[in-house]
Amino acid sequence: MTLSVALQHRFGGFNLDARFEAPAGITVLFGRSGSGKTTIVNAVAGLLRPEAGRVAVDDLLLFDTAQGRWLPPHRRRIGYIFQEGRLFPHLSVRQNLRYGAWFSPKRGTPAEFRRVVEMLGIGPLLDRRPGALSGGEKQRVAIGRALLSSPRMILADEPLAALDEARKSEILPYFERLRDEAAIPILFVSHSAAEVARLATTVVALENGRVTRQGPAAEVLADPAVTPLGARAAGAVLSATVVRHHDDGLTELDAGGTPLFIPHLGAAPGTAVRVRIAAHEVILSRERPVGLSALNIIAGRVQEIRAGDGPGMLVSLDTPAGRVLARITRRSAKALGLGPGTSCHAVMKSVAVAPEDIGGPVRNTSPGLH
Repeated sequence: MTLSVALQHRFGGFNLDARFEAPAGITVLFGRSGSGKTTIVNAVAGLLRPEAGRVAVDDLLLFDTAQGRWLPPHRRRIGYIFQEGRLFPHLSVRQNLRYGAWFSPKRGTPAEFRRVVEMLGIGPLLDRRPGALSGGEKQRVAIGRALLSSPRMILADEPLAALDEARKSEILPYFERLRDEAAIPILFVSHSAAEVARLATTVVALENGRVTRQGPAAEVLADPAVTPLGARAAGAVLSATVVRHHDDGLTELDAGGTPLFIPHLGAAPGTAVRVRIAAHEVILSRERPVGLSALNIIAGRVQEIRAGDGPGMLVSLDTPAGRVLARITRRSAKALGLGPGTSCHAVMKSVAVAPEDIGGPVRNTSPGLH
């Protein structure tokens, strides 16, 4: 399934004019607060009636102002996951899940119920009420309720924003699995570059109500021209494979033939991963440096240099590991004599890669959950 969106809407001095397509998997609407992310999600859900536009899931029109078509929200079959779980407090987890199944055209099956419960690891929670659940547990139940409604698509409006880092780490793997196993579009709102790098099949970068770039996370996040959250959020997404785990607590990865060392990762050798490298964690050297504590050194060539409004610059390098970004000062760029085609080395500390910056690769979706 593919979600096609074209929206125009004006309110309070803000003009939204956005067009994009969201295939199966997770399409992240990425941008700073006020860029139009939640407005788009609410228009797709039918909670906002835009002045003009068209939204369709494959051949099914949810609305089209040119044709006068408007499908009411309750007939769109959309699963909506909010920042907070918004579970019914007087119902058990089991009853909350079955409430979602009530809206399924087939009213759900025992096998489907068991599969969703198993996927989300919420079997031990079925007889509890929401008041006895942690924030992460509530969000897993909310995901399950949305899935059991047999939705045509899922909307997730910053579903991790209300969670602390520990709870986010708990929930992220479930969204990865949902991305890979649910053969439906998932529109996911985020202003976290780490979430985007880890989860996104497709990224739609928004700024002031307009789409500035759309494409795979590795391409969009590594484009110096696309920095919806400012230069500090810029970074690269590298595809790598786990090689081995070392006794000193480091895991060695292979990224395009280049070794990368990161803090211990609980994944078996041979496992494919995606790693986000923040641009502000990268330093550059014209010669291969020696005598440094940093373990990760990647040779490459400058592809592009983009100056910011202040003293900083974003340097884009082509390397065997993939596109790498470095955030340095204008003074440093001048001192190094950097320009397109200049050879240099990107240097990164192993401990600069946080657990939330590491995720599994996007796999082909299966027809199992839809």
